[in-house]
Amino acid sequence: MVELLQALSEWPGAVVLRRFEIAYLLINAAHILSIGLIVGAIVTLDLRILGLLRRYPIGALGPPLSRVAAVGVACAILTGFMLFTVRPLAYVQNTAFLAKIALIGLAILNAMILQLSRQWQLVVSGGEMRKSVQISAFLSIMLWIGAVVAGRWIGFL
Repeated sequence: MVELLQALSEWPGAVVLRRFEIAYLLINAAHILSIGLIVGAIVTLDLRILGLLRRYPIGALGPPLSRVAAVGVACAILTGFMLFTVRPLAYVQNTAFLAKIALIGLAILNAMILQLSRQWQLVVSGGEMRKSVQISAFLSIMLWIGAVVAGRWIGFL
């Protein structure tokens, strides 16, 4: 495992990020913007599911906000991986980083389960709001906020 992480830290992308501060800065900025897409889209949708913003139908908000969040997740994973390669050995020993990865995994799993559920399809098509969908929305908010907090915590450990 250590050999794999060491090799990862030596790939050309990691070397460029360490050698050129502007490259690191730009990838870090892209990572933060990606997180903004995720949180902005998901929290807006989750708050609607939880009863706020009632004048906007979930059927109209759900699909586009889900797609924006998915793009944000994909970009955050890509940029996060690139940032990880700069110091992989340090990150795998950082409790906050491990917590962040676990929370992101749970948040993505929660979103996938919701998106594939019959209850979500019923709600999006104008059906009655299901308690399971609301529980998923509440969990989503908690998990994504937790991931952001853990991400900021990384630098303090």
